[in-house]
Amino acid sequence: MSSNNLPSHSSSPKLALLAACGAGVLWGTGALVVNILVAQYGFTPENVSFWRFLIGAVVLVGIFGRRIIWNQLRPILLTVLIAGTAMSGYVLLWFLGIEQMGAAIPTLIALCLPPVIVTIISVFRGQEIADLQLIFVLLGAIIGTVLIITQHGSSTSGINSHNIMLGVTFSIGSAFLYAGFSMISGRISIALGAGPATTCLTVVAAIIMGLTTLYRPFSWPAEFPPQVWLLYLGLVTAALALLIFSWGAARLKPTALTVATLLEPLTAVVLAALLLGQHLSALQWVGGTLLLLSIWVLGSRATK
Repeated sequence: MSSNNLPSHSSSPKLALLAACGAGVLWGTGALVVNILVAQYGFTPENVSFWRFLIGAVVLVGIFGRRIIWNQLRPILLTVLIAGTAMSGYVLLWFLGIEQMGAAIPTLIALCLPPVIVTIISVFRGQEIADLQLIFVLLGAIIGTVLIITQHGSSTSGINSHNIMLGVTFSIGSAFLYAGFSMISGRISIALGAGPATTCLTVVAAIIMGLTTLYRPFSWPAEFPPQVWLLYLGLVTAALALLIFSWGAARLKPTALTVATLLEPLTAVVLAALLLGQHLSALQWVGGTLLLLSIWVLGSRATK
């Protein structure tokens, strides 16, 4: 089924946009948890991603496994494999970019580039009309995200050029994989239903992440706090967030989908201010306002 049919679902486009925003918010809470696991407990990006996807896959299989119908899955099995690989790949490459050069620049590239890629492709395919409103919405969302992240993240001073080049390369790869995943996940959700689609994609992602043990072994924490954090990542930021993302993807155009999930860095910054006592600058407040206004306009466009 063509992705041109995504907005024709009977559910409200505004509700679908709210679901995509919810996924971004839940992923934003996960960003703080990942920082805790890496900084305090020495986890690697691959380790965190693997346990996150594995726990999420186990939960989703338990809930939706019996609803997966082979006759529906078989015609799009290759698409599911590609999308699941892309899903694990964009997370891993983003984490690897952060490992090379800190959080700010990889997050900017990995989150701000996908809406641009998706919009260009959507306009070319006739799924979006490149009017001034869409251009301003996209610019507002990207500028808002830039203001949020650059005021919060680290600089590249003291990092050698090789690491910077690797970090940028990983981040660009992450952006392209996320853009591709966003553009095909809706079709999978329509074909299988949000629950079975999310289950299949998360199982594939867990298997792909498991392959990274070939060069960096994993470990399960013996201490209680890390176990709780990993369970949170698996249950909330993988199973629940990916489920509502898939539901929204079946009902939204890819541009709206990728812009809505830009709430991830905003959520992470706000939580850092509330829980860790970090100060929000005036520019971050401006950035957050621009981002929220852009999402609100997208919601208004969706119902026209």
